[in-house]
Amino acid sequence: MNTSRKIKDALYYIGASDRRLAQFENMMPVPRGVSYNSYVLLDEKTALLDTADNAVGAQFLENLQCTLAGRPLDYIVIHHVEPDHLALLEEVLLRHPQAVVVCSAMAGKFIQQFFSHGLQVNIQTVKEGDTLNTGRHTLTFVTAQMVHWPEVVVSYESEYGILFSADAFGTFGALGGNLYADEVNFDRDWIDEARRYYTNIVGKYGIQVQTLLKKAANLDIKMICPLHGPVWRQDIGYFIEKHDLWSRYEPEQKAAVVIYGSMYGHTESAATVVANKLGEKGFRDVRMYDVAATHVSYLVSETFRCSHIVLVAPTYNGGLYPPMENYLLDLKAHFLQGRTFGIVENGTWAPVAAKEIQKIFSEMKPNTIVEPIVTLKSAMKEEQMGQVDQLVEALG
Repeated sequence: MNTSRKIKDALYYIGASDRRLAQFENMMPVPRGVSYNSYVLLDEKTALLDTADNAVGAQFLENLQCTLAGRPLDYIVIHHVEPDHLALLEEVLLRHPQAVVVCSAMAGKFIQQFFSHGLQVNIQTVKEGDTLNTGRHTLTFVTAQMVHWPEVVVSYESEYGILFSADAFGTFGALGGNLYADEVNFDRDWIDEARRYYTNIVGKYGIQVQTLLKKAANLDIKMICPLHGPVWRQDIGYFIEKHDLWSRYEPEQKAAVVIYGSMYGHTESAATVVANKLGEKGFRDVRMYDVAATHVSYLVSETFRCSHIVLVAPTYNGGLYPPMENYLLDLKAHFLQGRTFGIVENGTWAPVAAKEIQKIFSEMKPNTIVEPIVTLKSAMKEEQMGQVDQLVEALG
């Protein structure tokens, strides 16, 4: 059954959602699934804007066939060659061998790397400022290197004022009956997944995102059509502002989060004391996360959101509790910077967690670690409450 949606007179959404996928990129949990967005422009010439993942292949191909309604496909615009958007290119070309593939020069090389059967592709390469005219409509291409692959381009359609943004401005989550962000309560139901998507997939490339945002500021954008998540046609500035904050590594909120690891409960008890003290200090919505029970993608997202983070960790095998170490290495890989951290360590005979945490931070972008660092021996004692008070005061 055709599930395509009309966006404008000549523009159709033909993407599909995968609600069965457990892990995006076989790594990040997606309990609400994910959408693979694709669009068709019906003009004097027809253009398909990106394909989709194999998981939704049958639905995508049916949508494409129904939308073309017997017309030939003239162009296939590839903004990004990651397989969740490129996988069905061969299937489309088998049905429409005359179609010209429009992409960056680097994308043209990558396409051949992904298809091992000598895929015959008529490629037209584009660079910054190049255009593709389909009749009434013109796409102008803007390079977006490392947002989040080096071959990426986005395109701007001038008649409707639409930015086809590739993986930029995307979010996790399958689409339901609503295609547009203004049809849902985005700030309540979607922003956490949008942040998790950005921080874990694009977060390392803040400088490159800032470059793209500066280019986008010169365009009269009335709609953003991303490759994942809802289409934006209202309150676009809200979502752009979020990406501006995230890509400048500035905290989204003045908020505190306690991220802890605990083997037998003593370190968790100390983490709870810290969280209570933060609440008493005036921090609102203080959250706690068990680093061993929470997927690291959520922890990275929360760390980008918050201004203040307290790490509470035990020593393990003469080093740092492994789930805490993995989390911090992920922060390092995503260039996390500009946050204020407090540290509480635990160890029965030779606490070294704080030393190991500081070692990782010494190799990261600049962040602030406040004093005092609180050291526990097996369990927190009443006489150490003063140190916790000092730590929370320093964070305050």
